[in-house]
Amino acid sequence: MHHELAATVMARCDELAAISAERHGLTRPAYTPALRAAHTLVTGWMRSAGMTVYEDAAGNLVGSYPANRSAARTLIIGSHLDTVRDAGRYDGTLGVLVAIAAIEALQRQELRMAYGIDVVAFADEEGLRFGHSFTGSLALTGRLTPEVLQINDADGVSLAEALHAFGGDPEMLAQDARRADDLVGYLEIHIEQGPLLEAQDLPLGVVSAIAGASHCQLTFSGTAGHAGTVPMELRHDALAGAAQFALAVETIARTTPDLVATVGELTPHPGASNVIAGQATLSLDVRHQDDDMRAQALHELQSRAAAIAQSRGLHLTWEDRQQWATVRMSPHFREQLRQAVQAVGYTPIELPSGAGHDAGILAEFTQAGMLFVRCQGGISHHPSEAVAVEDVAAALKVVEQFLMQV
Repeated sequence: MHHELAATVMARCDELAAISAERHGLTRPAYTPALRAAHTLVTGWMRSAGMTVYEDAAGNLVGSYPANRSAARTLIIGSHLDTVRDAGRYDGTLGVLVAIAAIEALQRQELRMAYGIDVVAFADEEGLRFGHSFTGSLALTGRLTPEVLQINDADGVSLAEALHAFGGDPEMLAQDARRADDLVGYLEIHIEQGPLLEAQDLPLGVVSAIAGASHCQLTFSGTAGHAGTVPMELRHDALAGAAQFALAVETIARTTPDLVATVGELTPHPGASNVIAGQATLSLDVRHQDDDMRAQALHELQSRAAAIAQSRGLHLTWEDRQQWATVRMSPHFREQLRQAVQAVGYTPIELPSGAGHDAGILAEFTQAGMLFVRCQGGISHHPSEAVAVEDVAAALKVVEQFLMQV
């Protein structure tokens, strides 16, 4: 049964990969027609597995599988269906579909647990459209601030407007948030997005902690000018300053143990081939499992950015967009997952996650656990993402065992 359900999961990942906001590749931003189409498809699979399906005020898609008794608490199993730009087909999606398959296995056996199970596809985990991650899980836990709703996308549409157009209700977010006392906990299945499991020839790993991260936006402002008429010594080139800072980010990260730092976006203005950039905006992503080390690195990077701006006659604007601290998964759920992995015949190992996940938000709200599935080459956030059907079947066995233990 597990291999059959795993093959179904793989086929469904392929179906969802065809739903994109862009003609070439997979790009599925939050609160878009593409995400609506994905929700429609997944709703049908949830209902076929015996779940009641609805969307909450934040646009999270929820499939509920009832308990065998009244007034029972709920275990949430979740991940996300939105993607980065030019994404792979398993990041987030695999976790939602493994959860549905696990419910389908229970339904086939006519099993209900002493707790209800909600499969949740969280809205806007990646933050592609608004530059703000974990919108759905923050809303579910009652921690989405009103200011976030006013963030605009590239077209000037606010998150509140996009949510309303999607069918959500920005005014009902607080009322729709869950109560921690009503929950058994949270479980997330996700591809590893790294090479450790493959290196140890293991299909699964138990996540110990999720590294803290800071997302910032910097703008260097200088003076635009004609590329052919302004002498080099008189220029205040914002793009050159931003490029110098991007290289400084790389240098500082390489010389700080376990720090990773990335400039993933760089936009010059006006962005013409024969015009000196008068302004350049760039993103900064800094991560470390030690929050003090991350704070020290940010301080050093901010000082370096200010020095670069001063040396080039530029003005610097630094905006802290979003940050989250390192979060450890629940010791109880970690132990339950280790036992489940061992019970189905695999060697249980623990490993940290350098990437952020909705599990990091839920772990500060209820007990949470996370199971990693091996991915080929450790590649993620790229079309070449790949997992093996045998590893998905192994994950289904572990989830089933975990549900019985809980």
